[in-house]
Amino acid sequence: MHERSSGAELAAILREELKRYSPGEKLPSSRALVERHRVSPVTVSRALAELAAEGLVVTRPGAGAFRAEPRRATPPPVDTSWQEIALSAEPAGDQVPRSVDASGVLATLSAPGPGVIELNGGYLPPALQPERALAAALARAGRRPGAWSRPAVDGVPELRAWFAREIGGPGGPLSANDVLITAGGQSALTAALRALAAPGAPVLVESPTYPGMLAVARASGLRPVPVPMDADGVRTDLLADAFRVSGARLFVCQPLFQNPSGAVLAAERRREVLRVARAAGAFVVEDDFARLLGHADGPPLPPTLLADDPDGTVVHVRSLTKATSPSLRVGALAARGPVFDRLRAIQVVDSFFVPGPLQEAALELVGSPAWPRHLRLIAGELTSRRQTVRAALQRELPALDAAGAGQRTALGGYHLWLRLPDGTDEAALTGAALHAGVAVAAGRPYFAAEPPAAHLRLSYASAAGSAELTEGVRRLRTACDELGVPVA
Repeated sequence: MHERSSGAELAAILREELKRYSPGEKLPSSRALVERHRVSPVTVSRALAELAAEGLVVTRPGAGAFRAEPRRATPPPVDTSWQEIALSAEPAGDQVPRSVDASGVLATLSAPGPGVIELNGGYLPPALQPERALAAALARAGRRPGAWSRPAVDGVPELRAWFAREIGGPGGPLSANDVLITAGGQSALTAALRALAAPGAPVLVESPTYPGMLAVARASGLRPVPVPMDADGVRTDLLADAFRVSGARLFVCQPLFQNPSGAVLAAERRREVLRVARAAGAFVVEDDFARLLGHADGPPLPPTLLADDPDGTVVHVRSLTKATSPSLRVGALAARGPVFDRLRAIQVVDSFFVPGPLQEAALELVGSPAWPRHLRLIAGELTSRRQTVRAALQRELPALDAAGAGQRTALGGYHLWLRLPDGTDEAALTGAALHAGVAVAAGRPYFAAEPPAAHLRLSYASAAGSAELTEGVRRLRTACDELGVPVA
């Protein structure tokens, strides 16, 4: 029997049995359910996940599954009628050539030469990737009946349901029908920008911002319009001005551990971003790339913007890649209203669907006991790495230390944003650093327009360990000394 079918059958049985339990009462253990119903542990796991997605049970790691408390009143339906205007109104504007500048992206994707320490990458090193769990998940997924058949265009339903819970929160505003599985975060961003803005249209972006997003925008013929940030995220007073002056109907942001600044959007600004965008009849693309990269010493993470969005303003982008492996290119787009159909159409035209075995492997991974253990591992490791780099900077390059640039140290993500002393030549410094044996990222590609100052982005994700991080900062000091860049 197909595993997913048997999982649905068991879920139906358990749904009836739940009527005998009081809210909060514990269900039989997974082992007991395996023995009682003569099914596999995977079938039990899928059945419980289905009931959890329906809000009927609550699972607690190490404790078991419990009947959920009665649901609160159903929230009012989302009014997305305004989207018909936003999706149809296309300002004439000047046409923008669809040139593709991938230099900022290639700088972080290209492997460094032999002996060069990688402080410009955005992926975990092999030692921190869950390779054993991924291999086991892929093997199980590949053996399933139907795994190599054509999958649903929107994605495997159970994986869509998992993303809906992760993005919207338990009992939140999302269902599986609001989620589209994509081939990673970059693919999701590409689909979102192509769906939401016509060629030649302006798109508001944070300044600085992720170079890959700027490349996608320009390749789609869009005109990025920068909106300055500070330590609390995008400046919402300037965001309102930018919407008014540009006529843009789209704002792209990273509210959590922004790349490259590391900023977390302040609570009052979260509400204001949604208010300002709604007043402009515009969409907000929320690129939540670092949600799974919180540090062990950080506070609880704020909910997504979409979780607090009452009217379909937010289109959410999420990916598993950063927290797992560069080759697990599985992500999601979440949206409500007619915009979902447009996103879906772009996905179908571009890539048909995400390969079924890869989706099934991702589902196996996030549903396994290895998943929470892996997230705890990288949370602790990223904390240690951040502390190591900060200590090395304070010792070797105090003038470049992120705190000295007026930035708060991000308790999540994998990078520091360093302001260079006035007059520093970024290109010369990155070249000298590479000659000294360390690869770092220049700040210029992170700005849509002229940058206010020279910067470096220093990543601590890809290096082999603490010793390599410390040596990388020492080599950067050598490059600064060679060029006469003040370091104290």
